[in-house]
Amino acid sequence: MQTKNDFKGMAKPLPAIRIIMQVVLSGSRAFGAAFKEAYKQAQAASSYAAEAGKSGGGRMANTRTASGLTLDEACKILNVKPPMAGQTNMEQVMERFKKLYDLNEPKKGGSFYLQSKILRARERIELEVREAQRKMAQDKELREGWKPKVYKD
Repeated sequence: MQTKNDFKGMAKPLPAIRIIMQVVLSGSRAFGAAFKEAYKQAQAASSYAAEAGKSGGGRMANTRTASGLTLDEACKILNVKPPMAGQTNMEQVMERFKKLYDLNEPKKGGSFYLQSKILRARERIELEVREAQRKMAQDKELREGWKPKVYKD
């Protein structure tokens, strides 16, 4: 059996070690709890996305582009009518774009953020018109058939 005298030659454990161990243990508990909560949130987001995809909610995601604007938002920013069947007055869109873009020039006291929104709005409308025109051309080609240019020698 050991007595108090057995520790004479050895250094006594410092209270600092005990404090360090408590800090490490409490930190690991907090990290574990945060990781567990993050995992729960990721699972919930995943199941929500799966349900949205099944119920047709995925169609709404296609209305936005990388700019994050819907066509309706873009038309409101530039104060133009939405394109109908791929047709819109692009001159009016460009006129409104130039006017608003120039009014929001940062050197004249405007806002770079607003300029960016105006530019993204114009790009979104152009994308919509371009896609509609491409689809109309493809439909026309399907109706009339593909007629390649054949060169005879």
